[in-house]
Amino acid sequence: MPENHESLKNLARKHGIALRRPSPDGHSVPVSNATLSDMLTALHIEFYAPDVVETEAVCYLPLDLQQRPCWGVSLQLYELKSHRNWGIGDFSDLEACCDMLAPLGADFIGLNPLHAPFIADPDRCSPYEPSNRQFLNPLYIAVDAVDGFAANAELAARLERLRALDLVDYVAVAEAKLAVLRALWAEGKGGCNSAEFAAFAEEGGQQLHRHALFEAISGTMVAEGKSAGWKGWPSSYQTPFHNDVERFAEKHADLVLFHKWLQWLAHSQLSNASKRARDAGMRVGLYLDLAVGEALDGSATWSDPDIYVAGASIGNPPEPFAIEGQDWRLAALLPQAIASGSPSPFHRLLAAAMRYAGAIRIDHAAALSRLFLVPTKGGPADGTYVSYPQEDLLRVLADTSQHYGSIVIGEDLGNIPDGLRDDLALANILSYRILSYERTNQGFVEPEAYPALALACVSTHDHQTFTGWWRGDDIAMRTEHGLVPEEMTRAHEIERDAERADLVRAFTDAEILGEAQEPFSEKEKALRLAVNAYQYIGRSPSMLVAVRLADLTNEPKPTNIPGTSSSYPNWKPKLSVSLEELGAVPLFEEVVSAMARCRPR
Repeated sequence: MPENHESLKNLARKHGIALRRPSPDGHSVPVSNATLSDMLTALHIEFYAPDVVETEAVCYLPLDLQQRPCWGVSLQLYELKSHRNWGIGDFSDLEACCDMLAPLGADFIGLNPLHAPFIADPDRCSPYEPSNRQFLNPLYIAVDAVDGFAANAELAARLERLRALDLVDYVAVAEAKLAVLRALWAEGKGGCNSAEFAAFAEEGGQQLHRHALFEAISGTMVAEGKSAGWKGWPSSYQTPFHNDVERFAEKHADLVLFHKWLQWLAHSQLSNASKRARDAGMRVGLYLDLAVGEALDGSATWSDPDIYVAGASIGNPPEPFAIEGQDWRLAALLPQAIASGSPSPFHRLLAAAMRYAGAIRIDHAAALSRLFLVPTKGGPADGTYVSYPQEDLLRVLADTSQHYGSIVIGEDLGNIPDGLRDDLALANILSYRILSYERTNQGFVEPEAYPALALACVSTHDHQTFTGWWRGDDIAMRTEHGLVPEEMTRAHEIERDAERADLVRAFTDAEILGEAQEPFSEKEKALRLAVNAYQYIGRSPSMLVAVRLADLTNEPKPTNIPGTSSSYPNWKPKLSVSLEELGAVPLFEEVVSAMARCRPR
C-alpha cells in the first residue's frame, strides 16, 4: 500500500536516503524533492506522488557568507551604558555600536527581542514575555534624537542618576522618557504631523490601531489601580469588540494616536540603525531575536483572541536543570491558525522583525514542530506536546526570508523532535551551537566538526559568562534559587570538573592553549581561557560566530537565571563598562583581534 501519509522527506529518511549531498565548495546542499522522488521509485517504494512537485522551501543564504564565514557581537540592548543614554541602552547606542564594531571586522550585531512590552507596567521587563511581537519597545527610543527635544538642568540631573545605576530602573526610565515624549507630542513636535507618520499609521492598519488602543486602555487602567494586562480589566474592556471599547477609542483618540507615534519613532530609529550597520560595511547588519510567545494578558491576545490557545500556556517538561518543569506563562498561537490566511499570523511576526534585520533567530525552534503546553488548571507535570504544521511553517519562513533577504537561525537546543535538525538544515536554517553543549563522551567537539550551516557561540543570555561558567557560578545559583536539590548540585560540580578538564584538553589538542598554562591566578587563567574559547569556535566552518559582549567585559552577574522570577533581577543588569570605554578593555581587544584574524572580512 502506498505510504501516502508521510511527507516526502520523512519517507526518504525512513528508507535511508540522505537529504543532503556534498558540494564542490566543501559544504553540503539539499537533495531536491524531485531526486528524492526518483530515489524512492528506484528502490521500489510506493508512495503518493502529486502531479505538481512543490518547490523547495529554503531560506535566504548569501553565497558570500558561505564562502567567507563571519563574526559579530551579541548583546542585550538595554544593558548598554553610555555617557548620553537615559539609564537604558537605546537605538542611538545601537548606531554607536555599528560605528565602533564594523571597522573592527564585525559583520553583525545580535540583539535581544525588541518586542513591545507593557509600557504601563515597565517592571514586566522580560524581552521573552512581550505584550506583542509585532511591535517595538518604545523604551529604546533615543529621546534626545527626536526632533524638537531640548534638555534642561533638572532633566540632566535625573538622567545622570539613572545612568549611574547598576541595574536598569525600568519604572524610572519609563517615567522620564514618556514625560518628555508626551510634552513633545502636545507641542506638535517630533514629526507627529508629518506625512511620513501619517503613512506609517495608515500602513499599520487594524493591527497597529488595536495595539495602540490596548496601550491607551492599559495606561488608564493602571492609573485607576488595575492591572496593565487585560485579564484584570472590567469584562467589557476584555475584548476589542465591545461598545465600551469603541467609546473609549473615540473619547481618547489623541492618546491612541500618541501610542501609534511612539511606534513610528521606534520604527524610524531602528530603521536608521539597520541602515547604519549596512553603510558601515557589515555584511549581515542587525540580527534580531523572535521570542517564542507572548504574555497571556498582553496586546497580542487581546487584539486577536481567536488565533491563540485558551486554557494552556507554553512551558517545558521536567528536566535535570529544572526538575519541576517550567510554565513560561506564554500564549501560543493555535496550530490551525498560525500559518493560515494571507498574511498569516506567522508571516506577520516574521515580517515585523525581518524588515530591519539581515538575520533573525527563532527562539525555541522546536516550536516549528511542536510546543509543550501546560494546562491553566495544572502544572508542567500535567502538560503535553502539541504538534504544529511544520511544513507549512517552514514554507512561510522560507518565503518571508527570501523576500526580505534575511538569514534564519533556529535555536535548536534541548529536547527537540527527531529529525528536526535535518529538516531545518534542508531549509537553510542555521543551527545554534553553544561551546559548552558541544561535548560527547569523548570530550568537546573539534572546531572542524561544527556544521557549516550554524551560528557558533561561547555563551548566551541564559548562561553565565565564560568565566562564570568556568567557576561554576551557574551550578551554585541554581542551588541558591531552589531550582535543583543540593544532592544534585554535587553531581553537577563533579561533572563540571570533568568539563573543565575536557576543555583544556580540547584547547591543547587544537594548539591554542598557549599562555593560559602559565602560572596566572585563577581569575587571570579564566580570562586567558575565554580568549582561547573564542579562538576555538572561530576556527570552525560555521557561517556565523557570535561574540557575547558580556563575555568581553567579564560581567559578574548573569543576564538571566532561567526558572527564577522575583528572586533575581533578570533582564536588569547593565554592563560594567560604558560604550566609550570598551576599546580600552584588554579582553575586548584580544578577542576582537582574534576574531578578525580567524575570520577576516
